Amino acid sequence: MLNFRTKFVAAGVLALSLGLGAVSVKAQEFINVLTGGTSGVYYPLGVALSEIYGKGIEGARTQVQATKASVENLNLLQQGKGEIAFALGDSVKLAAEGNTEAGFPGKLDKLRGIAAIYPNYIQIVASKESGIKTLADLKGKSLSVGAPASGTELNARTIFAAAGLKYEDLGRIEYLPFAESVELIKNRQLDATLQSAGLGVASIRDLATSLPVNIVAVPAEDVAKIGSPYLSVVIPKGTYEGQTEDVATAAVGNFLITSADVSDKTAYQMTKLLFEHLDQLTAAHAAAKAIDPAKALDGMPVPLHPGAERYYKEKGLVK
Repeated sequence: MLNFRTKFVAAGVLALSLGLGAVSVKAQEFINVLTGGTSGVYYPLGVALSEIYGKGIEGARTQVQATKASVENLNLLQQGKGEIAFALGDSVKLAAEGNTEAGFPGKLDKLRGIAAIYPNYIQIVASKESGIKTLADLKGKSLSVGAPASGTELNARTIFAAAGLKYEDLGRIEYLPFAESVELIKNRQLDATLQSAGLGVASIRDLATSLPVNIVAVPAEDVAKIGSPYLSVVIPKGTYEGQTEDVATAAVGNFLITSADVSDKTAYQMTKLLFEHLDQLTAAHAAAKAIDPAKALDGMPVPLHPGAERYYKEKGLVK
């Protein structure tokens, strides 16, 4: 009888421990960081952010996912397949509006803001031997505009429209990631690439050190035709090898976006840790030097997540 009772109690303890173990596993925080192609800026920053969250958020298990960037990232957030994502401001705005031409099935109503981070520069780079020096020179030439319906490709369409150009004006359009575009230019199979990224992006640095290039200007008057969220900026001389002059272009802000399904506690921690580890992010990519909590709410296209809002209130940035 005693033996049976002992076995019964032991079985109960085992069942209880297994049950608690199941609860513990279920309660574990999973954070999937949605980035972009591995040769862009989103990816190294996403890797750094994943490491920061993995160490700083108790019980968090993090993952970095390479994607086609903005449009795919925002759709994945809406579907519950990511917890934080990098995205271009114009893509976020179009997602909230449900612009189907931009690649969104309808209004993405779960998107919530974490922070404005750094500007993406529209960088159009052509091999010198192609003879392309201006936007008009692209007529009849071959150009890669990024992955289909990516944030970069949306930027390309917008810039072209402002300059009075259409894809049909070009000899050939390719929809390729940054690194693949560069390889084709190196192999004389492509004339130019349009890349929307932070200054000093690895793919263009690689191209500029491999062969002579021209960086094509986007005139301020064309940028003015577009208006917000586009700004007229300059790619400083010396940003890339062989670049001896400043080059005018357009910039669009990048944002970290989360989902309304993410808890207030997690969103608060993600926001707080972002700003407490800017040195680690800057070490991952120089574009992070532009991340500033005082500018983190500038131009936010979607409502702030309540968890992020709590952080900004603590810092006196939101009343």
